[in-house]
Amino acid sequence: MNAIHYDLGSDQILTLTIDMPGQSANTMNSAFREALSETTARVKGDLDKIRGVIIASAKKTFFAGGDLKELHKVTHDDAQAFEDMVNGLKADMRFLETAGKPVVAAVNGTALGGGLEIALACHHRIVLDDDSIQLGLPEVTLGLLPGGGGTQRLPRMIGLEAAFPFLMEGKKVNPKAALKAGIVDELADSVEDMMTRARTFIDANPKCQQPWDQKGFKFPGGAPHHPAMAQKLAIAPAMLKQKTRGCYPAPERILSAAVEGAQVDFDNGSLIETRYFAELVIGQVAKNMTGTFWFQLNAIKAGGSRPEGVEKETFRKVGVLGAGMMGAGIAYSTATRGIDVVLKDVSLENAEKGKAYSEKLLTKKVSRGRMTEEQKATVLDRITPTDSADDLDGCDLVIEAVFEDSELKAKVTGEAEPKLVANGIFGSNTSTIPITQLAEASAKPENFIGLHFFSPVDKMQLVEIIVGEKTSDDTLARAFDYVQQIGKIPVVVNDSRGFFTSRVFGTFVNEGICMLGEGIHPASIENAGLLSGMPVGPLAISDEVSMTLMQHIRNQSRKDTEAAGGTWNPHPAEAIIDAMVNEHGRKGKAAGAGFYEYPANGKKYLWPELETLFVNPETARSVPLQELKDRILFIQAIETVRCLEEGVLRTVEDANIGSIFGIGYAPWTGGAIQFINQYGVRAFAQRAAELAERYGERFAPPRLLLEKAESNSDFS
Repeated sequence: MNAIHYDLGSDQILTLTIDMPGQSANTMNSAFREALSETTARVKGDLDKIRGVIIASAKKTFFAGGDLKELHKVTHDDAQAFEDMVNGLKADMRFLETAGKPVVAAVNGTALGGGLEIALACHHRIVLDDDSIQLGLPEVTLGLLPGGGGTQRLPRMIGLEAAFPFLMEGKKVNPKAALKAGIVDELADSVEDMMTRARTFIDANPKCQQPWDQKGFKFPGGAPHHPAMAQKLAIAPAMLKQKTRGCYPAPERILSAAVEGAQVDFDNGSLIETRYFAELVIGQVAKNMTGTFWFQLNAIKAGGSRPEGVEKETFRKVGVLGAGMMGAGIAYSTATRGIDVVLKDVSLENAEKGKAYSEKLLTKKVSRGRMTEEQKATVLDRITPTDSADDLDGCDLVIEAVFEDSELKAKVTGEAEPKLVANGIFGSNTSTIPITQLAEASAKPENFIGLHFFSPVDKMQLVEIIVGEKTSDDTLARAFDYVQQIGKIPVVVNDSRGFFTSRVFGTFVNEGICMLGEGIHPASIENAGLLSGMPVGPLAISDEVSMTLMQHIRNQSRKDTEAAGGTWNPHPAEAIIDAMVNEHGRKGKAAGAGFYEYPANGKKYLWPELETLFVNPETARSVPLQELKDRILFIQAIETVRCLEEGVLRTVEDANIGSIFGIGYAPWTGGAIQFINQYGVRAFAQRAAELAERYGERFAPPRLLLEKAESNSDFS
């Protein structure tokens, strides 16, 4: 069965329907390329009989883009063959574009990446008017660039400046927004209407040429040499570098391909694009990002960590205990997915404040045209604020999000648990206290589980599901279903103090604070964090978390550790935190003073006194930037290996996805474990040993890492 159905009607209009056999979506793989070549050859033979061409899809989506399995396998040795293959594919698309006949894209569903590039190669684009349809070029989010002509056609259609958010940020839009942006030409009410409109266009335009193939073509908004555009492009690389920190080659190559391609004719621009595309495909960053953000993330979403044999559950009523920032965020994220929420706090006033948080977020959506007033009211009606535990009656799930205190959590567990439906689940949003310990307050520890959300809940996609010693597989499976029902990404870990994400996050902030105690300049520490790929520096995030909370969590951990007969080993950062809070009264952002100053009007800046109190000029000058960057990335990766070794982490996929989406571990690496793989396991172990010799046992390679290094095998 051919991947492209060829239907030349009696009206001399050829309909090419893409229908990849054995696939739920059309992709740009070898079968498609072969089918396109055969189709192109057939069109050449029938050209005199053809008045126009309609490109359609037999799938629910129009076209899903490139085949990432193919791209992931391309190596440096394959580069020339890969370039030849891409140019061959583009030549077939280019033939249809330049044959003189009108070509219309009838886009019936989502068209991303290569799918949109096929549509851009047509003379006219008609899309179904359905807000669920997405159009865009998201390749940059996987470390790639649009290699099917996207960097050349889109700027020639809508201008360089207008094209940059789509090309360099991976912006996706619905059909109405695409029409407004000039990416598509018409919207249709139905498939029948779309096909009728396509035929109408062909009838009205017997001969067609793309604007860039016509004599005297001028770039919308100006070509690169146009004075206004040249002025903007002069600062574009610097602005881009400020965003990428030099960690992400894809946006830089996209800028180069688009601007360089705009200074030559289309066909030469297309060759420039292919060169940059091939460079990215064989590069390590794209391998890291596609491996994690595509293959590993999809494996998790497909239920790789969910126990088998448990029927899928749909939650209808969820209780949330504590209407502070976390509880309010959980309530919002749950209610927006169609689930009724009971938001309980010690007072009705507090609970109503928690509900007001949802109203604030929904009002913002309405103001941006992403929601109607009616939809907003429907969501708010699902949230019931209360100070009475009786209102929790009939909940399928109750999540406590109260202060990080074992006794308080035990109290609210005892109060709320009896209100659950038979076999209902109780979840704790603790970030550090072991679930097995908290489950001691439960009458049904087999139904007790950790559901660790991240702040702000409405933006953070991850939920860390923590399995206690007595948590049943049935409870884990249903907790997994809830997390997916509210549109979050679930990673599953076994119980331990701090679990996975909090443990690793702690190493990041502590290492930065420790550097300050060693005399390194705070600006160097923050820059090292940013330049290594972390979203913020360790001192800034310490202020966000608040040093008083860090003290509280540490004291609770020390108390519980010593109560269990263990020994508490203080981290060098603890003395700095205590000095900041106890001696200088600098508790963090919420208190208005931490490692940073927070002026009422203006940007935050590092507290000048840090230099006087901590910086040693000799040390500050002598430590190379790479050393600081290594310490920040290595300490987190080493702790992640320890979590694997101890069985806290169950899979490498959970380690990589959890580290990026939960902690903000440098996305260019593909995650904490992939960082080790791409660095080279033996080289990583050797470098870790060097860091341990200089900075202490916390960098010592764990046994599992040494075993992998000995056998020279990757983590997989």
